[in-house]
Amino acid sequence: MPDDAAALDAAAARAVAEEESAFSHPAVDPDATAAYGDHPDQVIDFYAPHIEVVPGVPAPLVVVLHGGAWRAPYDRRHISPFADYLARRGFGVASVEYRRGAGDGEPESVAGRWPDTFDDVAGALDALPALVREILPQADPRRMVVTGHSAGGHLALWVAARHLLPADAPWRTDRPAPLRGVVALAPIADLAVAQKLDVCGGAVRQLLGGEVEFAERQPYADPALLLPTGIATTLVQGRGDLVVPQAVAESYADAAAKAGEVVGLTSLEDVGHFPLIDPVADACAVVAEEITQLAW
Repeated sequence: MPDDAAALDAAAARAVAEEESAFSHPAVDPDATAAYGDHPDQVIDFYAPHIEVVPGVPAPLVVVLHGGAWRAPYDRRHISPFADYLARRGFGVASVEYRRGAGDGEPESVAGRWPDTFDDVAGALDALPALVREILPQADPRRMVVTGHSAGGHLALWVAARHLLPADAPWRTDRPAPLRGVVALAPIADLAVAQKLDVCGGAVRQLLGGEVEFAERQPYADPALLLPTGIATTLVQGRGDLVVPQAVAESYADAAAKAGEVVGLTSLEDVGHFPLIDPVADACAVVAEEITQLAW
């Protein structure tokens, strides 16, 4: 037992250090920002590629969906160093903001907005091709990869599955999204499993509502129920993640396999939740390589 306790203490200390490192970088201002709706949170930050990887060829576009348990205090600014990191590697980047929290009068600690969060992410992706052509001509929206971290990983997987939504879903599309792929980072990929594990302090229950609402809304929101997508998908997960345990990603990958789809799962030893978006962490380079393999 003492050894187990020491190991837990060490893991907790490492998790704290990883979070501090990821949040230690100053926010990076985008090259441009555009609105896709009237609400202040309905905006997209654009980062131009810093280098030309293939001379004369527009850069692939990486869509970034930030995490933060769908809660209001966590906006796109905390992931801007990661967006800049990708731009420095030759990608065009679109970092999407969306409505979070529970609306006016509710505590900031409450997760999600139903249906606003989903309205926004769907609307942003639908508006992106035209916005990219206007604002970021160095990038090619026909070579688009969506990535997201934590709650943003959930949204990235959901974006790729909109054509599988129930027929009455307002976000349903007639055909799969024109994506090169999805790279989901420590994603809240299976809402039922995440709820059972109390991921992010009950965030999933707050997002979907009480017991009745959860059952009604899960088919519209849970990526693990929306398979197979037919879109190349890779999950990147730290084995030492104490925020979104690896069991959540594994459950999604298992559900995909049962649906006849192969989903890549890259597990990183001695890595927790935040190094995946920390530009100084080795894990972030792994993420960039996974994106590169799908984008080019």
